[in-house]
Amino acid sequence: MAGMAIHSAPQPPTVGFDLDMTLIDSRPGIHAAFRALSAETGVWIDADLAITRLGPPLEQELAHWFPDEAIQETADRYREIYPEHAIAPTFAMPGAREAVEAVQELGGRAIVVTAKHEPNAKLHLAHLGIAPDEVVGWLWAEAKAEALREHGASVYVGDHIGDVRGARVAGALSVAVPTGPCDAEELRGAGADVILDDLTAFPDWLRSGARS
Repeated sequence: MAGMAIHSAPQPPTVGFDLDMTLIDSRPGIHAAFRALSAETGVWIDADLAITRLGPPLEQELAHWFPDEAIQETADRYREIYPEHAIAPTFAMPGAREAVEAVQELGGRAIVVTAKHEPNAKLHLAHLGIAPDEVVGWLWAEAKAEALREHGASVYVGDHIGDVRGARVAGALSVAVPTGPCDAEELRGAGADVILDDLTAFPDWLRSGARS
């Protein structure tokens, strides 16, 4: 009818999630993989220290323990032995499955964008029964914006200041959880738009429409 206002329904959201220390607690698995790599190469790796700074690409961690010329070969070997050592000990973060499912229940798409080797990321998710619509690996910090833009993500959820930077470059709302190496103050200082204690709070936040 003439003069009647037409209100379009809100679009179902596309939400991106980081993997390590956001959806999964991979510390036990990564610890085991580093210990196996250390035993195989004969090079000391402080696995206890390494798992306190998860987030950046593997090569950045290996640079603390190996000479530059050995890093790529060592990284390739780590990724080869990773499934044997790291998948089974890893567990889901509280609320991880429910967070992904909350996006899908609204008719949206949940994508995982991670710096991790993509095949290993998919193994983790399958093992834990977390079923996003897409998994994109090998992207860190600002580079994550590539996948977030490609998939039209309006929200990106992560635990690291690198995740906040990626969200901001993509023009997505940055939702941060201080469940990894960065505390709430660091995440807020990096420009996070929303800080939740952990993913158990995410479904209610999402359903509240606060993302808009």
